[in-house]
Amino acid sequence: MSFNPSALTQVADYFKVLSELSRLQVLCSLKSGAKNVTEIMEDTGLGQANVSKHLKILAQSGIVSRTPQGVSVYYEIIEPFIFDLCELVSDRLSIRLQEQSKHLKQLEGLRHNEPIQASPKKSKAKVKSYA
Repeated sequence: MSFNPSALTQVADYFKVLSELSRLQVLCSLKSGAKNVTEIMEDTGLGQANVSKHLKILAQSGIVSRTPQGVSVYYEIIEPFIFDLCELVSDRLSIRLQEQSKHLKQLEGLRHNEPIQASPKKSKAKVKSYA
């Protein structure tokens, strides 16, 4: 599969939107349904200005929709596949951590099974100085 640079730029921009922890927290808050800023603040612990900023970015990127209802505005996820993407990444990270843990245990085993060797005797050779 081949992508042209313009398409790859759009993909990179999409991932940039998702690469911010606070935005992911906002999206997780919206997973259960439409919410207003106050409800998202309660779920995430983020401040009003921070939540509003991230919602604006998410709305501009087409990930969430913005619907005025009376005096409030409700936000809702348009693209729920984002959670599939997060799950895929989480699964891959879990596999990688398990592999690293396995390798670490192997290294620990090698370290504990090797006989302790005496440190080599210091050579009395003169070291040439380049100062």
